Amino acid sequence: MIDLVIRGGRVVDGTGRPARTADIAVEDGRIAAVGRIDASGAEEIDADGLLVTPGFVDPHTHYDGQATWDPLLTPSFFHGVTTVVMGNCGVGFAPVRPDRKEFLIALMEGVEDIPGTALHEGIQWAWESFPEYLDALDGMPRAIDIGTHLPHGSLRAYVMDERGADNEPATDQDIDRMAELAFEAVRAGALGFSTNRLAMHTSKDGRPVPGTYADERELFAIGRAVARAGGGVVEIVSAEGMGTSPGGYHADVDWGGRLAREAGIPVTLCLTQIDNHPDLWRDVLGWIHSEQDRGAELVPQVAGRPLGILIGLGTKHPFQGRAAYEEVVGLPVPQRAAALRDPARRQRLLDQPCAAAGVGPLVLRMPAKVFPLGSRPDYEPAPDTSVAAQAAASGRTIEETLLDLMLEQDGRALLLFTLGGYARFNLDHIGEMLSEPSSIMGLADGGAHCSLICDASAPTSVLSYWARDRTRGPRLPVELAVAKMTSGPAHLYRLSDRGTVAPGKRADLNLIDFDHLTLRPPEVVDDLPTHASRLIQRADGYVATLVAGQVISRQGVETGARPGRLVRRQPV
Repeated sequence: MIDLVIRGGRVVDGTGRPARTADIAVEDGRIAAVGRIDASGAEEIDADGLLVTPGFVDPHTHYDGQATWDPLLTPSFFHGVTTVVMGNCGVGFAPVRPDRKEFLIALMEGVEDIPGTALHEGIQWAWESFPEYLDALDGMPRAIDIGTHLPHGSLRAYVMDERGADNEPATDQDIDRMAELAFEAVRAGALGFSTNRLAMHTSKDGRPVPGTYADERELFAIGRAVARAGGGVVEIVSAEGMGTSPGGYHADVDWGGRLAREAGIPVTLCLTQIDNHPDLWRDVLGWIHSEQDRGAELVPQVAGRPLGILIGLGTKHPFQGRAAYEEVVGLPVPQRAAALRDPARRQRLLDQPCAAAGVGPLVLRMPAKVFPLGSRPDYEPAPDTSVAAQAAASGRTIEETLLDLMLEQDGRALLLFTLGGYARFNLDHIGEMLSEPSSIMGLADGGAHCSLICDASAPTSVLSYWARDRTRGPRLPVELAVAKMTSGPAHLYRLSDRGTVAPGKRADLNLIDFDHLTLRPPEVVDDLPTHASRLIQRADGYVATLVAGQVISRQGVETGARPGRLVRRQPV
C-alpha cells in the first residue's frame, strides 16, 4: 500500500507544460509516480476539480528573525509557499559580534520595517558565526522549509565593525577575511550571498546598509569565495532596477554579469518599474540579455503586483501627528473611527497641518496613486477610482475624501498607495516581465515592512488574478504563472529536489480550488513578540498544502505537522 495517493487532480507540474489530469503517489515524503495509480493509498485525497501544483518557492523574504520563533512563517504559510529564502537585501543576523546585536536589529528595523522591540524579545541569540546561525535554525521544528543567504551588511559589520557600518573602503586584510567567512558560510550550507546597492535603504540611524558602496574588489572577492566553496547565488538589490544607481544605470548589471561569467555562479537582481523613468526596466532587461548572450546566468526577479503601501487607521496615514488624532489614538480602531466621525473633531483634524515627515506628505502629494483596496482586494485599480478622482467628482478636498474612505468598515478599511510599479495605471509591464523566459517571481518581502506592506500574498495574486481574473489586459497561462513560482526559483537556487511534480521530487504540493481562490483583505494583528503589530493577509481556496508528503494546512488552517527543515546548499 502506498503512503498517500492524490486522485484525479488537474496537475500543473511547474515545468510550463500543459496541465493534465493525473493521480500522484507519495512514498516516504517524495513523489513516487504521476499518472494513473491503481494501487491504494494508506491515505487518499480526492483532488477531482482541484488544481495540483508544486509548493511555491519564495526567493525573497525577510524571516531571518521570525524563523527563530515562528514555526509557520505566516503570512507566507497562508499562500501555498513551502520554501522560503531569507537573508536578502544584504541584511540579516549572522555573523554577529556579541556587542553588535543592537546594530543588526536597528539595521533590519530601518531597512525592512520589522519592529525592533519584537526582534529584541523574539530572537534568542545562540550564535556568533554564520554556521552557528544555521545550526540554530536547523534545531527548530517548522512547517515549511527555509534557506538563507549570507548578508553583506552583517558580514561587513562583523569584519570591519564601525568602519564597515560607515561604508568605509575595505582594506586588503578586510577583504581577505570577508572572503574567508563567505567560503565558510557556503560550505556550511548558505544558499549564497546578498548585497544591497540602494542608498535609500538605511539603518534607523540613517546610515546605508554596509556594503552599499563596496567596490568591485570586495564584491568579486566574496563572489569568488562563494564559487570556491561549491557555488551559490549572489543576490543584488540592484540600484538601476530601482532607478537610483549613483554610478550610472548600467553599473550593477555590468559587474553582476561579469561576476556570473567569471565565477560561474548565478546572479539575481530586482527588475521593477519606477515612476520617474517608467521604461527603464526595458533598458535593464536589454542589458541583462546582453550579459546572458555572453554566458552570464543573470536572473531578474519580478514582483507580482505593484509596490503598494497600505494606508489606514491601523497602519500609517496622513493624519498621524495631528492633535485631534493623537487625542484618540489609544482607542481601539472602531471606537477611534467613531470619535473621528464627530463633526467638531473631524473639522479640527482637517484644519490641522500634516506632519512634515513620514508617509503623510507623500500620500497627499500623490492622491491620484491612492485607491480604496476594497473587500476583494484590487491591485490593478482604475484611475477613476483614485482618491484624487473621487475628490474631484464629489467636490470634497483630498483630505476629506481620504478620511471618509479610511473611516469605512468601522475604521478597518485600507487604501492602496501605489508607490511603485504603477506609473501608467496598469500592470501590463508586470505581465511582460513575468513572460520574460529567464525571470522568476520574487520581491514579495515576506516578514518585512510590517506596518505598511503585505506582499507575501503575491503568489495568490499571481494565480487568481494573472491566470484567471484579469480583464484590463492579457492574462498569463496558469502553467507559466506556476512555473515562475516553482521550478524557476528552485532552479536558480539549485534546489533540485523540488519545484516540479515529478517522480523522485520532494512531495511539496498545493491542492487548490482554483475557481474559488480568493484573497481576503489585509488585516492588522498584534501577534509579534511584545504584541507588536503587523499586517497579514489570508486566502480562501487552498484546500491542502503538503510539505514532504505531510499535510501542513487544510483550508488555510494548520494541522500541527512540522516536516519543514533548514535547506543547506550541498557543495558541488
